[in-house]
Amino acid sequence: MTQAKKTLKERFLHAFLFEILAIGLCAPVAAWAMGKSLFEMGVLTAVIAWIALVWNMIYNAGFDRLENRYGLTRNLRLRVIHAFGFELGLILMVIPLAAWWLEITLWQAFVLDIALVLFYLPYAFFYNLAYDKSRSRVIRWLERRRGDACEAAAVTPR
Repeated sequence: MTQAKKTLKERFLHAFLFEILAIGLCAPVAAWAMGKSLFEMGVLTAVIAWIALVWNMIYNAGFDRLENRYGLTRNLRLRVIHAFGFELGLILMVIPLAAWWLEITLWQAFVLDIALVLFYLPYAFFYNLAYDKSRSRVIRWLERRRGDACEAAAVTPR
């Protein structure tokens, strides 16, 4: 089964919901584990989330193209490959940032990032699995919002 083309709006919603939920789960635990303030870890996780949001849209667009080009089926094996590829790219972007922001060594930032990956790998897997299963409802919701906006524009006096 190939995937339907996704709009920029849908990609943004998918990634935005992913990151908001992850920050809420991750920042307090990371602050406690690192002995840092919730502010420090909150800012770091928010910046990482912004980087991940942009990376998510780019990575998933490319992954979808490969999936469609080669007629791949979105199964368990492909989801595992998808999650590992995404996290590897993110690791390479995040380690220098974490080391600088938290004033820790690159090695410590690497260890922190590995801990984050251990959270994000299963989280990304299950989030995307749930999204795939609920995508049709999300599309209907987006279409209703678009329809509501069109109706409001049509009845608004000029």
